Amino acid sequence: MALKPGVVCGEDYVELVNACKEGGYALAGVNCVGTNSVNAVMEAAAKNNSDVIIQFSNGGTQFFAGAAMEDAFQAKVLGAVSAAQHVHLLAEHYGICAVLHTDHANRKLVPWIDALVDHSEEYYKKNGKALYSSHMLDLSEEDIDDNLNECARMLERMAKLDMSLEIELGITGGEEDGVGHDIEEGADSSHLYTQPEDVLKAYDLLSPIGHFSVAASFGNVHGVYKPGNVQLRPEILKNSQELVSKTHGTIDKPLNLVFHGGSGSEKDKIAAAISYGVFKMNIDTDTQFAFSEGVGKYVEEHMNAFKHQIDPETGAPLKKFYDPRKWLRQGELSFVNRLDEAFEDLGSAGRSLAK
Repeated sequence: MALKPGVVCGEDYVELVNACKEGGYALAGVNCVGTNSVNAVMEAAAKNNSDVIIQFSNGGTQFFAGAAMEDAFQAKVLGAVSAAQHVHLLAEHYGICAVLHTDHANRKLVPWIDALVDHSEEYYKKNGKALYSSHMLDLSEEDIDDNLNECARMLERMAKLDMSLEIELGITGGEEDGVGHDIEEGADSSHLYTQPEDVLKAYDLLSPIGHFSVAASFGNVHGVYKPGNVQLRPEILKNSQELVSKTHGTIDKPLNLVFHGGSGSEKDKIAAAISYGVFKMNIDTDTQFAFSEGVGKYVEEHMNAFKHQIDPETGAPLKKFYDPRKWLRQGELSFVNRLDEAFEDLGSAGRSLAK
């Protein structure tokens, strides 16, 4: 099984997802905000001979376009287009298979996804593939019928372009770029656990339309919280797989499952989730911290260079220390080191399909 290096879409994406499930490993879903984080992801994937999912939140794409762009909606759209074009241009030269994905889009962000699908339609006409491999709709705050009906509408558009849709059932705790729910100690957390019957309902409606994946909540949260605040129950994923398989007489593990809020999760829970058909795990919080930690350490070691152009004691020029390429590179290297650990935890290291 081999795929051409670069951005994978359509049947290649399906083949990659199936390889993960059959091989018992998962891909890291890594949120990026600029070329530094995008390049660090590709570097880490190449270093570890692992395929990877490069993804962007609405705030991430807005930042990618530039904080000064006055039209926030236009910035979100054009930033996402620019980011995707960057990955399309470079991923094949890193020798990896990269999935391009957008993260959490709630009801107010549906127009953002529609606009990106518009761009994919144009890109598909010229290149025979979509701009993005997949998009996510997170309508978990809505009534389940409203959630699934809107997902069906979007998937009908995307399936024509050989794109996949990620949906969310149940609510991932915490918050990411304005989407989500804060977790309070002692609060009722029942909404953090998806019911298998709801997953079956999604399968019934969406599987005849096109390829999709499910972020089914099993106590996961965005961010890193005090231990014990919520409990991960990956057996919910197992129960969902078994219900769909039994109802429809499908193959084992028919659902393509996604693990949101993977940062800080216990390694045994990660392994259990993968064994139940999770092919993707998001780790945004840990990689954000890793980048900042690398930059912070460099600044601490060369503090004079961030206060003076000329060393006040020796008179030596400090340009080689405050050059942004120096400290940004330390952020990239720390980012890469955290992804080394993630690829190992997920079992994807050494298993790239890119040939």
